[in-house]
Amino acid sequence: MIDPAELAAGNPDPVDRACFNPNSVLPFGLTTDHVAQTMESFIHFLGFINGQLVTQGIERLESMLMPANFSSVVGEYMISNIPKFCPMLTKNTYHNGHPDLVPAGVFLNNAAQHAPDGIEVKASRYTSGWQGHNPEDCWLMVFVFDSNRPADAAAGLAPKPFRFLGVVGGKLTMADWSFSGRTGESRRTITASVRPSGRTAMVANWIYKIPGSGF
Repeated sequence: MIDPAELAAGNPDPVDRACFNPNSVLPFGLTTDHVAQTMESFIHFLGFINGQLVTQGIERLESMLMPANFSSVVGEYMISNIPKFCPMLTKNTYHNGHPDLVPAGVFLNNAAQHAPDGIEVKASRYTSGWQGHNPEDCWLMVFVFDSNRPADAAAGLAPKPFRFLGVVGGKLTMADWSFSGRTGESRRTITASVRPSGRTAMVANWIYKIPGSGF
């Protein structure tokens, strides 16, 4: 039997076009309309996938994948699909290249190990503390969302639909990052976190936010 609550949660909340900031400043020809179209495309994608999963008695994608893996799905979808709506940008095809999106037609095969221009893209459930692998001078855009997690069912938390809470972005410098390396034989993942200065600049240039989003 199909759980009605799971079936309802399989339909993500729609993107509210009234919640975009017409005064946000975006680089490389990107516009809020391009961002909106990409977000709407993801909502359609996730709704289709989850609808199929729920009718087969399978957990929704966000309830199945580890939280970090699901965040990666959201981020990678944005990276792959923004160029469909913004032809001035393309996905960086270099393995682990930086940034994720680079100006179209500038690099051979659109592959750059480390380019000075472009947009790094992240997706997160959190409104602060965003992380990368290295502190970088870069234009960073973060898609913040809310969704269930795999542990929610065991914790007695009700199914809820995926929704975008906000999108923020801005030009960061090395000073806007704190770096956490390794010591000794530690195998901890090397990370860099956006400092409050960087978050403040990005939130001031908010691109999308819904009421009560926490920004």
